[in-house]
Amino acid sequence: MKKKLSLSVQILIALLLGILLGWLCLSFEGGPAFTASYLKPFGDIFVNLLKFIVVPVVLLSMIDGILSMDDMKKVGAVGWKTVAYFLCTTAIACVIGLVFANVFNAMGAFPRLSLEAGAEWTGNTSANFMDTIKGIFPSNMWESFHTANMLQVIVIALFLGGSIMAAGEKGRLCRDFVSSAYAVIEKLMGFIISLSPIGVFTMMAWVVATQGPSILGSLAWVLLCAYLGYIVHAVLVYSMSAKAFAGMSPVKFFKLASPAMMFAFTSTSSAATLPVSKECADELGAEDDISSFVLPLGSTINMDGTAIYQCVATVFLATCAGVNLSIGQMVTIVVTATLASIGTAGVSGAGMIMLAMVLTAMGIDVNLIMIIYGVDRLFDMGRTCLNVTGDIACSLCVSKWEGGRKSAKAKR
Repeated sequence: MKKKLSLSVQILIALLLGILLGWLCLSFEGGPAFTASYLKPFGDIFVNLLKFIVVPVVLLSMIDGILSMDDMKKVGAVGWKTVAYFLCTTAIACVIGLVFANVFNAMGAFPRLSLEAGAEWTGNTSANFMDTIKGIFPSNMWESFHTANMLQVIVIALFLGGSIMAAGEKGRLCRDFVSSAYAVIEKLMGFIISLSPIGVFTMMAWVVATQGPSILGSLAWVLLCAYLGYIVHAVLVYSMSAKAFAGMSPVKFFKLASPAMMFAFTSTSSAATLPVSKECADELGAEDDISSFVLPLGSTINMDGTAIYQCVATVFLATCAGVNLSIGQMVTIVVTATLASIGTAGVSGAGMIMLAMVLTAMGIDVNLIMIIYGVDRLFDMGRTCLNVTGDIACSLCVSKWEGGRKSAKAKR
């Protein structure tokens, strides 16, 4: 029996076939119109399904993730320090991603596309910081779901998850419902993601036929921008935090962590890399019980690589749509991506779901996601490698912090 091609290979084949078909359609009169009339609608169907699944995935996955941390009181300081480390590094990752994206954008590396012939983007392009803060808190839960206001959906998930946990045994029915509903949504999302080769093929053929092959060169700039962000974050944040808090030299850190980094780069799975990460962390000097806790938690909530990818991709796609993001909107990206890093981690297709969520929060056409999704595997390799590196660095830092706390107690 022949082995079925993996989804990533199917997407790559669909991408190449879409580019080829789009290029061929450029050679025929009426070819671009053909792709717009008969191919793009299938891509639109896939994007509609993606939009449909975003709100329930974010809501249920965040509540389920919060409820799964029911033992946070038991793990005490270790748990909170771990979560705080990851939230801080994710926020920094967002800033790094936005800085590089805006530099590349200022260089003219990102193109501007017209969404439809003769159409101009009319979405909201202004926001200030206080409006962003005020807009986080919903006045109507159903309205938040209806309008897909992702910041408000995240806040609703935080409130509901915390309340179910606080209700204890009386909230058992809600806890079981969330777990069951999330399992169903995961299956549904798996089905929708399995349709992505069709979406990539049809949308890429339409994009190339209507915008020309020059758009493909821009994807190389986006990849370069993201990988520069990955490298800078690994060096400045992870190795420097290991140096500052654990006394570990950057050279030694990367040398001993490299087996896990390489495995993560090729497997694109933080969970599959856990055994190698554990071995590397222990060799670097992390406490066994702390690394056993931090690494699995990190594979679930540490999404720094994805945060950088989101920021770069959002600026790129916003530029494609002719949108100049304001400072307020960039703050919204940082807040949304940082909070969502916990909620959507560990979900199949999480990078795409999170990017769709950020684009929705920015009021940018989610259809544009198909331009970049075809090369998502190349982004995924780098961001998974970065995430695993952060997990190991966190285990070292928390081990040092807990060791210092124990030493202080012993002296008293």
